[in-house]
Amino acid sequence: MFLNFDSNIPLTNLMDIWHSPPWLMTTTPTTESGPWVLTGVLLSLVVIYLTSKLGGELSKRLNLPPVLGELIGGVVVGISALHLLMFPENSAAATDSMIVRALQSLGNLDLETVTHIFQSQSEVISVLAELGVIVLLFEIGLESDLRELSKVGYQAAIVAVIGVAAPFILGTVGLVTIFHVSIIPAIFAGAALTATSIGITSKVLSELGHLKSTEGQIIVGAAVIDDVLGIIVLAVVASLAKTGEVDLLNVVYLIISASAFLLGAIFLGKFFNKSFVAIADKLQTRGALVIPAFIFALLMAVLANLIHLEAILGAFAAGLVLDETDKRKELDQQVVPIADILVPIFFVTVGAKADLGVLNPAIAENRAGLIIATFLIAVAIIGKVITGWGVFGKPGVNRLAIGIGMIPRGEVGLVFAGIGSASGVLDKPLEAAIIVMVILTTFLAPPLLQWALKGQETEVEVEEVSIPAENATLPVVE
Repeated sequence: MFLNFDSNIPLTNLMDIWHSPPWLMTTTPTTESGPWVLTGVLLSLVVIYLTSKLGGELSKRLNLPPVLGELIGGVVVGISALHLLMFPENSAAATDSMIVRALQSLGNLDLETVTHIFQSQSEVISVLAELGVIVLLFEIGLESDLRELSKVGYQAAIVAVIGVAAPFILGTVGLVTIFHVSIIPAIFAGAALTATSIGITSKVLSELGHLKSTEGQIIVGAAVIDDVLGIIVLAVVASLAKTGEVDLLNVVYLIISASAFLLGAIFLGKFFNKSFVAIADKLQTRGALVIPAFIFALLMAVLANLIHLEAILGAFAAGLVLDETDKRKELDQQVVPIADILVPIFFVTVGAKADLGVLNPAIAENRAGLIIATFLIAVAIIGKVITGWGVFGKPGVNRLAIGIGMIPRGEVGLVFAGIGSASGVLDKPLEAAIIVMVILTTFLAPPLLQWALKGQETEVEVEEVSIPAENATLPVVE
């Protein structure tokens, strides 16, 4: 779990938040503030969903990934612009939030009550955002087909390893030596550079007719491996953030435990899958498939937490396991609407918490952050483009296209930024620099990939499209 509350008292359930949090019970009457907290939460969700939909639709019409619109929309409604969605961790006061100020006017509330409403409402949204990222990683796990990975071979593995190691080393070392950033924040920022968005890359390749080409297969396979390696890296650096120091033995333990956790889950999943399908087949009420799946995902998340890993690693492992079941396609379809509800909360919240004002060059103290952002963008591009030259034994392969296809960070990069921000590891300039890096790499990749593949034949795609499904000689498997 990556939320970092100032209070030492655990958050046990959401109802406690909008009724009577223990640390505020003596100062805020429940009867006065409770209904207003719920109203604030509901208004915040209205803002989040409107922002998510408008931003996503606009991005879609511009042939850009919808997640990019959600992120930028969050920036617009958050601390950087409209102040509709504000959070205490941004050092914001209750009266800085336009929603809270509206509630204050409607209920003629005093400052003490307004402060309680603001803190409680923010914590509810943060918890929902955390659930959103758990669902997101579960969904990514379901989409990471291990059977397809085994077909790609060592070429994609080499590209993936280079694509993780090169930007991580360049970013971390550069931040420490050039910008004198502390080691833990530098490691976290370097880790954020390792991600590759398989969703964005595969969408662009599909639209260009190269998804089944040699380049396309290597890119997608490497992006999936990148996700697995990236989640392990994230588990390690997030745990380092909790201890606040780099202990070599601890790092080795985390790498081994994270790798063993994933591999063990996949191995045991072969035995678990039959039991899971048998249980789902016997249930007769609504949610017979998706509810047991989420119970398994949440239990895996709890188990990951218990061995000092991140909950999202458990959710990702659960997705990998359940992807091997005979009901994976049906489960994929049932998870989508749940992700549609919870995941946008995470993306919009990440954007809302990113204070891009710290990158305003007109303010002298902000220029350092802007320079760091420029450095991260350069490393993010160079560290992925060079991966194409890790492909050997493939004469005529478009290595530049492979490297460019690995550039977009997308939702995976945002997961790093969100966890780093919530854990308190990243200061505002570094967090904003990572957000800017994610936005620009996601913007640049589609047109650059189109340019790199321009004029290249797509024989495999042509052959597949030229045979209508109804005229195919092979039977269609439902």
